[in-house]
Amino acid sequence: MANMTRWDPFQEMLTLREAMNQLFEDSVVRPANARGAQGFTPALDLCETQDGFVVEAALPGLKPEDLEITVENNILTIKGETRRESEDKQRNYHRVERSFGSFQRSIALPTTVKADQIKATLTNGVLQLDIPKAEEVKPRKISVNVGEGKQIEVGKNG
Repeated sequence: MANMTRWDPFQEMLTLREAMNQLFEDSVVRPANARGAQGFTPALDLCETQDGFVVEAALPGLKPEDLEITVENNILTIKGETRRESEDKQRNYHRVERSFGSFQRSIALPTTVKADQIKATLTNGVLQLDIPKAEEVKPRKISVNVGEGKQIEVGKNG
């Protein structure tokens, strides 16, 4: 048995805020002449663990040799290039939404990190970066002597 739902034309309309954001993005933030050169901007997630940070970026179709990852002054930069396999002149495209070309994405990391110990893996189009924190920003336990040789510990575990 098939379910039928009533078409609601208002559901497909953009809200005024979304329309203004899209207009602003298209005209001011990324003008038409810059969009072609930029290609696309990969979506990424940044989360913090006790020992470091994990960055996951969606990079479908990329190979490790197409990527360049750098950290300088606590700014993580991911550069790469997506390429169209081949353009088929026999096809009559009705819609082309995938972007091709070079891209660059930079984000500031919240604290100092060990840039020389970053581990990167690319699996099923998802780049994962394991970024260890620098020792000076990790929490430490500090022992305090109290009176007659007794010690107590204060601070966070680390």
